[in-house]
Amino acid sequence: MIGDVRRVQVDDADEAWEREIDDEDNGDVRFVEAARIDFAGGWNVHVAVMEFVREEPLEGELRRRIAAALRSVEGVETAEEMDTEAWFVTGAPAGQALVRAVAAVVDDLAGQTRAYAGG
Repeated sequence: MIGDVRRVQVDDADEAWEREIDDEDNGDVRFVEAARIDFAGGWNVHVAVMEFVREEPLEGELRRRIAAALRSVEGVETAEEMDTEAWFVTGAPAGQALVRAVAAVVDDLAGQTRAYAGG
């Protein structure tokens, strides 16, 4: 269900990848983007669903599994939360691999996040 991950142009990013979403209604639940910021020494990984999931146990499960998925990508040295919906990843991972790893988590929990969001 992960679908295509494509390279995109993003302002202030040296390289960026995002997951293509076919169904607009699922965009907030399934969108993932990774943007490499060379001057900062790593990747910003944005996970849209985290903007509105604010209750346990779902929020904690998503956070734990996203962090574990990021750390499992070859080349990742660290993966730390930097904001509600963003992680900062250091090392030399492929951006496409970061997006795919997080997309697998988001897909696995999509039914629960849709139910939480009332859709």
